[in-house]
Amino acid sequence: MAEAQNSPTLDSARAGGPPPVGSTTAGQIAVAAESTVATRMSVPPSFDVADFPVPHGREEEWRFTPLERLRGLHDGSAVATGAGVKVAVEAPEGVTVETVGRDDARIGRAGTPVDRVAAQAYSAFEQAGVVTVPKETVLTEPIRIAVHGEGGVAFGHQVIELGAFAEAVVVIDHTGDAVLAANVDYLLGDGAKLTVVSVQDWDEKSVHVAQHNALIGRDASFKSVVVTFGGDVVRLHPRVEYAGPGGEAELFGLYFTDSGQHQEHRLLVTHNTPHCKSNVVYKGALQGDDAHAVWIGDVLIEAAAEGTDTYEMNRNLVLTDGARVDSVPNLEIETGEIVGAGHASATGRFDDEQLFYLMARGIAEQDARRLVVRGFFAGLVQQIGVADIEERLLAKIEEELEASVA
Repeated sequence: MAEAQNSPTLDSARAGGPPPVGSTTAGQIAVAAESTVATRMSVPPSFDVADFPVPHGREEEWRFTPLERLRGLHDGSAVATGAGVKVAVEAPEGVTVETVGRDDARIGRAGTPVDRVAAQAYSAFEQAGVVTVPKETVLTEPIRIAVHGEGGVAFGHQVIELGAFAEAVVVIDHTGDAVLAANVDYLLGDGAKLTVVSVQDWDEKSVHVAQHNALIGRDASFKSVVVTFGGDVVRLHPRVEYAGPGGEAELFGLYFTDSGQHQEHRLLVTHNTPHCKSNVVYKGALQGDDAHAVWIGDVLIEAAAEGTDTYEMNRNLVLTDGARVDSVPNLEIETGEIVGAGHASATGRFDDEQLFYLMARGIAEQDARRLVVRGFFAGLVQQIGVADIEERLLAKIEEELEASVA
């Protein structure tokens, strides 16, 4: 698989120093990655849905999304029903689990909706879930949040808050049948460490659109692992900002897009304070007619964010004909005083040379294909750190590969 790497470019109209030094190595890729300054949304963030016009698909942030399949989430015609989703939380001792009203001060602190669906979700939810890990509490067992669709339409809001120097792992597991629009807030106190594993294993007709907001405190560490398999349309928007210097963010993602599915991951990391780090790695495999994966990776380094160190990468493996990938990494840099910044995007077909190498050593073709795909995902699977989720994920990959072989 060839990979295109792009060195950072400087917006000279705003920067006060020389552009950072870098080199560019380009390779052949199945779908070309674009490099444009597109980190700023066309409409300013707002909690009011009326501030966002109804999208028509020509807008930059909506041009890849099949609006007709969002079941009314984008135009206000979707109305919450009694069935909706059922949320269950399992938490270790010492963790506070609450259901709060819209006036709770923690809601919306981590970030503001950036599109109409996120604003609709914020305007329409009635109660929010809040999970709080007290300061200096180190959990040895994960917090598990099960979101199960029971049919119908739902709007939700979830807050995960860690006090200073607290450490926790949170697993958010989405299953069942639903049309869901939601916002999820992660609030990290100074020195806190949070790992979040968000699994989208919906039934085949489900629609899931969500914005994930992380606000990272001074010297805090945030790791997100997004795993997307199921659903008809899944559109996730992870966003990161820093509340103090020394923060670190790792955003990992794994998706397996099957025939007819649309899976879209749109990321934005805003470096707004000095001496923070971010690392983004998303990998996907696609198979079947009209399988469509979209990855948008935006990184903004503001003028005040001197000493930033950031990198983002997206790789896609196309297993069959008929699948499509759109991969767009973007960097916007407003200061030349950085440690490093770069991005890479690669999309390629199944590597026949790897397959031949394994088969030449007596491994059957089907087993060889499994080994290649499992090797492609291996590094990301290890980032999960929750044994039962890792095992379930590997089983799901095997299940998808069985369909591919068939």
